[in-house]
Amino acid sequence: MRPSLTPEQLERLAAILDRRFREVRREIQESLERSAEEHFIDLAGQVRDSAEEAMADLLVDLGASFLDRHIREHRDIELARARIKAASYGVCTDCGDPIGFQRLLAYPTAKRCLPCQEKRERGHPGQGTPSL
Repeated sequence: MRPSLTPEQLERLAAILDRRFREVRREIQESLERSAEEHFIDLAGQVRDSAEEAMADLLVDLGASFLDRHIREHRDIELARARIKAASYGVCTDCGDPIGFQRLLAYPTAKRCLPCQEKRERGHPGQGTPSL
């Protein structure tokens, strides 16, 4: 099935994806630069007790978690942009029905319509849920 998006809606969503793509790239770059500057390994080597060591470990884990989240979002945006080019953006990958414009506005990288996404989440609890 073809997406039910108008050309104007598709253009608006593509602009949102493009803007977020640039933002996420910048956030990844800044995160990597910060990581290099902070020298977490040096920080962990300078701890004096177990509480400081735990804090250093937490900082390392948080930095890696944020970077991982940004990288996943970057990949999802790239895939959504590829679906736009392939004229399959806005079509549910599970059932082939159109994904509603309001859902795409709220979540521009959505691959599934809301009923299919809810079904997937019930069948695969915990997937796609942040786990800090």
